[in-house]
Amino acid sequence: MSNQPVRLPDKQPTLRLMPMPADVNHAGDIFGGWIMANVDLAGGICAIRRARGRVATIAVNEFLFKQPVSVGDVLSFYAEVVKVGRTSMTITVEVYAERHPSNPLVVKVTEAQLTYVAVDADVHALVGEQRFGPDEDPVPIDIAARPPAGQRLERGGIAERRTRGGMRGNG
Repeated sequence: MSNQPVRLPDKQPTLRLMPMPADVNHAGDIFGGWIMANVDLAGGICAIRRARGRVATIAVNEFLFKQPVSVGDVLSFYAEVVKVGRTSMTITVEVYAERHPSNPLVVKVTEAQLTYVAVDADVHALVGEQRFGPDEDPVPIDIAARPPAGQRLERGGIAERRTRGGMRGNG
């Protein structure tokens, strides 16, 4: 663990928060789950802006806690789209803590990579044509597209649903 000071990125954070005493674990540090939840919020904000519609987290690809977080740290979450597919996008989130207001210190505390998928109002994954446009001009999402009955979206494409009694739907 390096406590080397760094500078905040020269851009607007997606989210900025200060953890409170209710967010600590038994050791007095902030719960990792609290940080994970807020990383997901920051990533989701970025994904929603790009998709111009509803999204769902489908994977946490990587999550690294680099430093413990303390009550009173001001956390800045920076989210960025790093990869766009036909129905999903990968977002990188970096979290920095501003510590010790009397003697300011900035350290990178967390970095993560998450995957989001565009969904319709019923939280069905959108499949079919391209769902995400270029950075500057996101395309509107057509929420009418859904997987065929008896099928669901899976990594790599559509898979059939299985039940204890065999295939559900077409036979």
